[in-house]
Amino acid sequence: MAKPDLTSLTTEARNPRTERLDALTTLELVAAMHAEDRRFADAVRPELGRIAQGVDAIAERLRKGGRLVHVGAGTSGRLGAVAAASCVPTFSAPPEQVLAVVAGGLASPPDATEGVEDREEQGAADLRALELNHKDAVVGISSSGRTPYVLGALAHARAVKAFTVAVVCNRSSPVAAAVDLPIEVVTGPEVLTGSTRLKAGTATKMVLDMLSTGAFVRRHKVYGNLMVDLQANNEKFVARAQRIVAEVAGCDAATAERLLRECDGEAKTAIVVLRKGITPAQARTLLFHHEGNVRAVLES
Repeated sequence: MAKPDLTSLTTEARNPRTERLDALTTLELVAAMHAEDRRFADAVRPELGRIAQGVDAIAERLRKGGRLVHVGAGTSGRLGAVAAASCVPTFSAPPEQVLAVVAGGLASPPDATEGVEDREEQGAADLRALELNHKDAVVGISSSGRTPYVLGALAHARAVKAFTVAVVCNRSSPVAAAVDLPIEVVTGPEVLTGSTRLKAGTATKMVLDMLSTGAFVRRHKVYGNLMVDLQANNEKFVARAQRIVAEVAGCDAATAERLLRECDGEAKTAIVVLRKGITPAQARTLLFHHEGNVRAVLES
């Protein structure tokens, strides 16, 4: 296999502002990192229109029973896994609805995944194993925009007519060219040359969070800015659910706690029960007919 040419990648360039990184005092070093981190959010701004397109496209596929699949290698893959995992408790998403496919698997140590990262055929095989189809949305994550594993996965996704998105940190990359919707967040040279777990990784997480959070907001998992569809399966989330019900339904904490018990921990149902003066079964029926949209139910 020919060695990849990295000379044109901004993520591999030397950063002139940190060329004496090892000679800085510790305070100067962390200040330099902070100064560089302030730049990445501005790099996301030009892509907001495309990110919004991605949110709507992903939400539509989730509405039709499709899945959101993150695909990546190394840091990119692990960021995709973090973003996918958080959707389960935050939005009560079924575990199979938002998935992460990581080169070599999450359980493998990082140095064991390097060979897998270079194999296009493995990326395709891993998505084939998911029985991917046209209802699904696939987000290929690659700071360089050249990861063979991601390219192979995206090729299979396109072949089955899944909707494809790229999140990359270089312009005009092969990964961006291989998808329906390229999101190119050019974060520039890293503090530590080539260490894309820094600015590029943080910007990537920002975009992934926008895509998944935005899609679930569009799927009516949120009322105002409250997690009305959270999974109340630990003490913190139970307390949060009680606060949400009390605030939206205008009741005291004891009433919210009682309603949640009667509604099997479903904050949406509890809110509708109190605001509409109906039974949990009637509340669930109303929510079903409004696709889970609490605002539409309360305003109907």
